[in-house]
Amino acid sequence: MTGTDEPQASATYDVVVLGGGPPGENAAQYAIQGSDRSAVIVEAELVGGECSYWACMPSKALLRPVELHAAARAMPGLAAVPPLDVAEVLARRDAFTHGRDDAGQISWAEGAGIHVLRGRGRFSGPRRVEVTGTDGAVTWLEARHAVVLATGTSAAIPPVPGLAEALPWTSRDATNLTEIPRRIAIIGGGVVACEAATWLRGLGADAVTLLVRDDALLAGREPFVSELLLQRFTEVGIDVHLDANVDRVSRPGVSDTGIGHIHGGPVTLELGEHTLEVDEIIVAAGRRPNSVDLGLEALGIDTSAARGYVEVDDHLTVPGQGDWLYAVGDLNGRALLTHMGKYQARIAGAVIAARAEDRPVGGAHHTDRADHVAVPGVIFTDPQVAHVGMSEAQARARGISVETLEYDLAALAGTSLLRDDYLGRAKLVIDAARNTLVGATFVGADVGELLHSATVAIVGKVSLDDLWHCVPSYPTVAEIWLRLLEQRPPRAWQ
Repeated sequence: MTGTDEPQASATYDVVVLGGGPPGENAAQYAIQGSDRSAVIVEAELVGGECSYWACMPSKALLRPVELHAAARAMPGLAAVPPLDVAEVLARRDAFTHGRDDAGQISWAEGAGIHVLRGRGRFSGPRRVEVTGTDGAVTWLEARHAVVLATGTSAAIPPVPGLAEALPWTSRDATNLTEIPRRIAIIGGGVVACEAATWLRGLGADAVTLLVRDDALLAGREPFVSELLLQRFTEVGIDVHLDANVDRVSRPGVSDTGIGHIHGGPVTLELGEHTLEVDEIIVAAGRRPNSVDLGLEALGIDTSAARGYVEVDDHLTVPGQGDWLYAVGDLNGRALLTHMGKYQARIAGAVIAARAEDRPVGGAHHTDRADHVAVPGVIFTDPQVAHVGMSEAQARARGISVETLEYDLAALAGTSLLRDDYLGRAKLVIDAARNTLVGATFVGADVGELLHSATVAIVGKVSLDDLWHCVPSYPTVAEIWLRLLEQRPPRAWQ
């Protein structure tokens, strides 16, 4: 501190990034690569973020063995498949998360010319950030060209009496579990809830109960998604309660035993006239943006109307701040998916680089298009759920002249060879006036690998007549494209 009204920056960088998850890393990289510009990432936890240590990587490392084990048990000739070795599954997961050690990510950042500063950043004014380190020391940063907000979201705990006091598991505990609860209740019916139910039951939990506030699993997607997941969950012994409300939670023997350990004694949940006793609860009831402690008020930014999210334009620039402030990833609320955050970060980084070099930002690489029309996502339940673009209901709500095509995925030669108990369905949503695809949903084993072709068709505005000439190999799951399109022959034939 200098004693002046405005503290002097102790370090100046061209680009300052708050948040060291994949979007923050990508934004810093794209903003400085091929130049002599400097960048710093400010991160209080682990560089690599939620995806690397608590979400995408550990969850998929848990789900893949469960998926393969279920497929093997359904295959004639493999009926004597032994139980999963839980210790080995957890050890493989830990290998993917490097035991929550981010040394490799730090090394990558340094190799890319990006400095890493441990601490929490907070605005003191335009382009000025105060960083409080993990040791309490304060560093003042100033950005020449840009500050990028990439602080993500955190698990939200609903205001149910007694729930927070019971120290429930969140997604971080569920993905980093060290022991399998015998009885577990999951509050929620979205992606985290459904995936966690899948791996917990697969890893040996005796009783897995989903308490879903909505009238469907994965609400907002095509109705058959919930129907097929409910069918499979019932088959494997996952108990699902729709339209369920938890009134109160009590846990007399609560104990903060650490991430992934059971947090004390049994938990009682009151559900109307009924009660449920379990050994642990997972709260998977949504996310809240990490914007409260960023000092946005120093910039005159009010996020209350956006429920705490930081709104941006299609250059990922925060309106009203000139051209120096950006927000990427979960924090802007556009699409809470790692791959979409990285996509946004690549655009923001390219825009920052162009503006730093006085180049125009009107090119294709400088504008976010996908968040408006083609957000893809894969849910790695059994069966998998893959979706991109709009559902039929969403398309109709936008006034699109809708046609739909549906087909039973289990009726294909490729899927019947893949798994004897194959369960699935596919649906295309078509803009009939433009003869192009605007949405696609696939449910079934391995359908995640179908999704990119649908994404390309939507983004590229490929006509259905042209898709007719994209011949799928036989016998593969991709044959579903032919079976769907056969229901609506090319216009030239009509």
